[in-house]
Amino acid sequence: MTVLQLDSVNVVCRSHYLPMLARLGPYDRAALDRFLYRSARNFEYLGHEASITSQDLHPLLRWRMARSRWGRGVRMEREAPDYLRAVLAEVGERGALSVKDLSDPGERTGPWWGQSKGKIALGWLYSTGRLAVANRNNMFVTEYDLPERVIRSDILSAPDVPDVDAKRQLLLLGARSHGIGTATDLADYFRLKMPQARPLLADLVAEGELEQVEVEGWAEPAYLHPEARRPRTITGRALLSPFDPVVWFRPRAERLFGFRYRIEIYVPEAKRVHGYYVLPFLLDGQLVARVDLKADRQAGLLRVRGSFAEPGVDTARVASTLNDALVEMAAWLDLGDVVVEPNGDLAPALRRAA
Repeated sequence: MTVLQLDSVNVVCRSHYLPMLARLGPYDRAALDRFLYRSARNFEYLGHEASITSQDLHPLLRWRMARSRWGRGVRMEREAPDYLRAVLAEVGERGALSVKDLSDPGERTGPWWGQSKGKIALGWLYSTGRLAVANRNNMFVTEYDLPERVIRSDILSAPDVPDVDAKRQLLLLGARSHGIGTATDLADYFRLKMPQARPLLADLVAEGELEQVEVEGWAEPAYLHPEARRPRTITGRALLSPFDPVVWFRPRAERLFGFRYRIEIYVPEAKRVHGYYVLPFLLDGQLVARVDLKADRQAGLLRVRGSFAEPGVDTARVASTLNDALVEMAAWLDLGDVVVEPNGDLAPALRRAA
C-alpha cells in the first residue's frame, strides 16, 4: 500500500484500521498503533492527505515541507513569528504536546474550521517539517514533537532528494502500489500535480522503469509497473474504508469497477443516496455492494443502516458473504451482534442471511 490515509470520523472505527482488516482479517489494533507510532519505522505526514508512510520516504517528501503554502500558516509566519518560535521552543523543552497542552493555545474561532492560534501554529510547524507527529492518543488527538525525537537519525541525516528525483520516485511508488494506472491515478497517490507528473512518467517509460500500455475501455493510456502480476483468479472478500486506496480516487474506482462512489458525510441527510458512512464491499475482485454502517457501542451492536447491491450481482451469494464479513467485523470491534435495518435493495436478502 505504501500509504495509510487517516481520517477522524469514528462512526465504525478510525478509518486507518479498516484497510488492515481488509487485507489481514481480524488483528490487534493496539499492535498496529505500536507499529505505526512507536516502532521508529513510520511517520505521519501529508503524503496522501494526512497519512502514514515509511520513514524511508521522509527525504522524498522534504520538498513538500519546504514548499508548504497553507494560507493560515503563511499568514502566521508573517504576522506572529514570535508566537511560532515560542510554540517550537515549548515543544522542545517539554516534549510531545497537543494543542491543549500549550501554555498559550488560544481560543477557537468557530465550531468547524475556526482553529485556534495554537492549532494553526502546530499544524504549520508540522507541515513545514519543523515538528513531527509523535502520536495520536485514544481520542485521535495529535501530539507533536521535534523531528529528531520521532524520525530516526539515519533518516534525518540522509541528504535531501532534488524535487524532480523525489517526484519520480513517488510516481514509481504509486505505480507499484497500484500495479497499473493512468497518469492521474499515479499522480494522485502522493497528490502530485499533473503538469509535473506527465513529463516525469514519459521519462520513466523511456528509461524502462514503467511500460505504457492500453487498457480496454480506458480513454487514457495506462502505466504498468514491471513487478505487477495478473493473477489467474481473484478470490476473497473485504469491506473497504472510504479512504482505502482501492476506492479513494473516485474516477479510478468508477473506471475499474463501474462503481460510482461519493462520501455523503457532508450531504444533508434528506439528500443522501446511500447513507452517512458507506463502505464498499469487495468480492472476488469486484465491488458488488455497499453498506452504511454504524458501531453502536452503547448497545453493543453493529448497525447496518442501509445495504445496497450493485446491478447484476447474485444477491443471495453477496448477502451471504457480506453477512460473514459483517459478523467478523462486529467481533473484531467487540460488538455483540449485527442488526440489519430494512433500508436498501439488499436488506431483505441480508436479513435472511443473518
